[in-house]
Amino acid sequence: MTYEKFGISSKISELANSCEEELVEIYKKIDEVCDYNSMKVLGAFQRHEVNENHFSSTSGYGYNDVGRETIEKIFASIFQTEAALVRSQMVSGSHALSTTLFALLRPGDILLSITGLPYDTLHEVIGIKENASSLQSFGVSYQQIDLVNDDFDYPAIHEFIKNNKVKVIEIQRSKGYSTRKSITIDQLEKVIRFIKEIDSEILVMVDNCYCEFVGKREPTEVGADIVVGSLIKNLGGGIAPNGAYIVGREDLIHLCGERLTLPGEGSEVGPTLGINKSLLQGLFFAPSVVASSLKTAVFTSLLLEKLGYMVEPKYNEDRADIVENIVFHNREDLITYCQGIQAGSPIDSAFAPIPGDMPGYDDQIIMASGSFTQGSSIELSCDGPLREPFIAYQQGGLTYSYGKLGVLKAVDNLLKK
Repeated sequence: MTYEKFGISSKISELANSCEEELVEIYKKIDEVCDYNSMKVLGAFQRHEVNENHFSSTSGYGYNDVGRETIEKIFASIFQTEAALVRSQMVSGSHALSTTLFALLRPGDILLSITGLPYDTLHEVIGIKENASSLQSFGVSYQQIDLVNDDFDYPAIHEFIKNNKVKVIEIQRSKGYSTRKSITIDQLEKVIRFIKEIDSEILVMVDNCYCEFVGKREPTEVGADIVVGSLIKNLGGGIAPNGAYIVGREDLIHLCGERLTLPGEGSEVGPTLGINKSLLQGLFFAPSVVASSLKTAVFTSLLLEKLGYMVEPKYNEDRADIVENIVFHNREDLITYCQGIQAGSPIDSAFAPIPGDMPGYDDQIIMASGSFTQGSSIELSCDGPLREPFIAYQQGGLTYSYGKLGVLKAVDNLLKK
């Protein structure tokens, strides 16, 4: 079956072939990281002796769920932490971040973001946007320090910590809907060391969404106290139907468990309702799926750059996450490209997404996600706010072949318009 029979022009297919020839060595490096993380996952499965009994389900209170407990031990092993909270009761990465912030902060405490404005869905959680249930409504103060030239503003961080008793520093690794670069693990290691030398009691919390298994190290391996992520992104492998994780120090995870459920019961309750096998299988596939997503992102970057579009990261840059930015500078091309991604998807390919209002966002959002799991962004998806400079944020690809086909369909759709 040729690309032409799939509705993709010969011009685009020829350009795709030339891109792949240029990317051979980069793909090899991605495969090397995949092998490393696969060994990490398999080692954790074997260390904790996963067996079919761990697939069993609990209901009601969920007491003594051996599968749930084993999954959390596996996550703690992979992240090299004391404990983990891995639950379907956390409906998203944002929910897990909110749970963590409310667990760690008390009235009078200071929350400091050192990566500028957090992702849109946290604005009402923090109180940046007014909400009677926000952290600020409970007396938690919020401050932020913007990045400078895509790196941390070390002098500003030093001055603020010296003059204020900061309880939690929040670091969002992925760019979100901003134009900055994502934070690499080397940048993260340097700034955490810097913070701890000033005040070792500050808790460093990292939003790790989109970044897991992109490299060989995770934030907890370079000094982060607590790390949060979603299971319908990297670590769910496209199989987990929902959920999120929190990993870190045992005392902090205990607080998060009691915030998620209730004081006195914490992580001891929470029925798994048949999800254990999906979480385990998703995690098992995750290194390979993340590698496919990275290859799809690298391919997209080179292809769109050759067609004259501004992209970030460039195809040959080191990557911190699976997200690829494509800057269109106009509303129509952003919508057209997203509609092309939808047309190249396995689910709802006959539908064309249009901009609309979404909970937690100030701007209208165009979102293409022809995915098996609603909102899954480890499956090929593309979205963006309808605001200048009209950037498409593309991520995912369960396999490289499917990811590539979706991108080619989107590019063909763009050029035909």
